[in-house]
Amino acid sequence: MAGPDTRSSFARRAHVLLTLLLAGVMIAAGVAHFVTPEPFVGIVPNVLPAPRTLVLVSGVFEILGGAGLLIPRTRRAAAWGLIALYVAVFPANINMAVNGLPFGDHPPDPVLAWLRLPFQAVFIAWAWYVGRLSREPASAASA
Repeated sequence: MAGPDTRSSFARRAHVLLTLLLAGVMIAAGVAHFVTPEPFVGIVPNVLPAPRTLVLVSGVFEILGGAGLLIPRTRRAAAWGLIALYVAVFPANINMAVNGLPFGDHPPDPVLAWLRLPFQAVFIAWAWYVGRLSREPASAASA
């Protein structure tokens, strides 16, 4: 496999664009957890304690993960942190689909709720791609 320095100019630009885009999406999503937490609180499974706290904590980690992607030394660790976050919030997405829950003021849309589930895999692959091609070696991320 070619290292970051041997990738084509197009591949480098694509990696930068995808990194910036994912960082922006995650920071915006994290901020949304604080600005309008109710839609997120509404899909947290009932078996979990303190739904509002969980939403705010996940918002913090979305912001930190997005910001971490912007720093080459922390990009790989941030990508793996985001992957863990996507896995951690997946039960809320399943809860929304299985129970036909609305997202905020929007009426429940079972088709969209079920189509949303595979997108977790897309986000996991996206974060993995961004972190995998980080210019910093894995040991530098922990330094």
